Amino acid sequence: MSDKPYEIIIGLEVHVQLQTQSKLFCRCSTMFGQAPNTQTCPVCIGMPGALPVMNRRAFELGLKTAVALNLDIPKFTKWDRKNYFYPDLPKGYQISQFDLPMSQNGWLDISDPKGGFEPKRVRITRAHLEDDAGKSMHDEAAGKSDSRIDLNRTGTPLLEIVSEPDLRSPQEAKAYLTELRLLLTYLGVSDCNMQEGSLRVDGNLNLHINTPEGQVATPIAEVKNMNSFRAVERAMAYEAERQYEVWCENKIKLGDSPGGHKTTRGWDDGRQVTVKQREKEESSDYRYFPDPDLLPVIVKPDEVEQVRAELGELPAAMRTRLETTHGIDPYDSDVIVNQGRELVAYYEELATSTRDGRRASNWVQQDVLRTLNEQETSISEFSISATALAELLKSIQAGDVDNTRAKDVFDEMVRSGMSAGDAMAALGIEKVDESEAEGLCRELLEANPKVVEDLKAGKTKAVGSLIGQAKKRNPNVNPGQFKDMCLKIVEGM
Repeated sequence: MSDKPYEIIIGLEVHVQLQTQSKLFCRCSTMFGQAPNTQTCPVCIGMPGALPVMNRRAFELGLKTAVALNLDIPKFTKWDRKNYFYPDLPKGYQISQFDLPMSQNGWLDISDPKGGFEPKRVRITRAHLEDDAGKSMHDEAAGKSDSRIDLNRTGTPLLEIVSEPDLRSPQEAKAYLTELRLLLTYLGVSDCNMQEGSLRVDGNLNLHINTPEGQVATPIAEVKNMNSFRAVERAMAYEAERQYEVWCENKIKLGDSPGGHKTTRGWDDGRQVTVKQREKEESSDYRYFPDPDLLPVIVKPDEVEQVRAELGELPAAMRTRLETTHGIDPYDSDVIVNQGRELVAYYEELATSTRDGRRASNWVQQDVLRTLNEQETSISEFSISATALAELLKSIQAGDVDNTRAKDVFDEMVRSGMSAGDAMAALGIEKVDESEAEGLCRELLEANPKVVEDLKAGKTKAVGSLIGQAKKRNPNVNPGQFKDMCLKIVEGM
């Protein structure tokens, strides 16, 4: 953090669209990208007399997430109406959960493999279900100020995950969101596509400023309209600087209320600034009351335990296991695990077959992921199986091919679908006989007395010129083995 005399306090509200085929209280489709206002019914648009029925699958996905986030699951939870008026909320209220949410008091551990901050546990206040509002589409073209309403999203099941204000920097906020999204995708509860609105983030930020009279807290600003984790990081950084500048200008004293009440601000990504939108409502402004049309939900302890037993290995445990089992560092395990279960399985098969976790990690990160990105494909569709790639890596280990030429073999395997052996043969790559390599080494040493002199003086880098000459004579020469052979010969002179 900067040397300014304040501490950044951040809490995040994450709205996750659950991966169900129908909405939370009706049978309308949740499919994205359909024509506006074609996925609605009397229930989700709040027509008089329409009665909601809970989507059990949505509750199951919410429960699965809550268990994975170490949240307490009460036996009894109910539905409440959150009342407010907005053009894209046709009912005039949102069905949510207020004082008896489906889960509360959990945590999520975060860390930075690059060491940007110390590992920490972020407390989670609650995770509760609610139905989504519609979408307002604003035409901001020159000379226009029209807005249109699409109600297709109305009633889509959301899980709102609210953290305690435990985050102390924009970097920690980004790390929390990254870890949370990874967990949600591993659980299969959401695709977390921010571009399609499947994951939306509101950031609550204020500052604790140290003064000679004591610590002063600035009013909390809730920042909305952040469409990427990078935008969240930038918005939090900007808002912290803005609040400090406002405090410096006004010199608010201990006990004062600088700037008034909590406000809602929007992130303008084009201008890279936050803009005040309105004063933030308090919970009393929403006039919560129990929804009279919906029954409470009872969750039995054995149901929770069954969900816990079926979670499978989660990202944090998987990273630790890869580091312990295959000897890779936290950064590498983080990169691999972040790609999903299928790539982890690919890596593990490769590492186990070659018995070299570090080499397998390097090839997966540098070559496999590069190729997947270039081909815009997934590991399940990748043309080189883990078994086939293991054959190539074993050839490197055996000295049949050096690492540089192995890259050519890899590219040929991708292009042609050949095995490692066939690709090597097609490229004319074959292992150089040891006696042939030794003869070449002695010949070049004899022809380069200055190099020999340098090597005897301990200047081992001098052997590089001999390797270059050897590769011109025979491209199949293994640089590493040739170097060791030359040094050994010189040592015995």
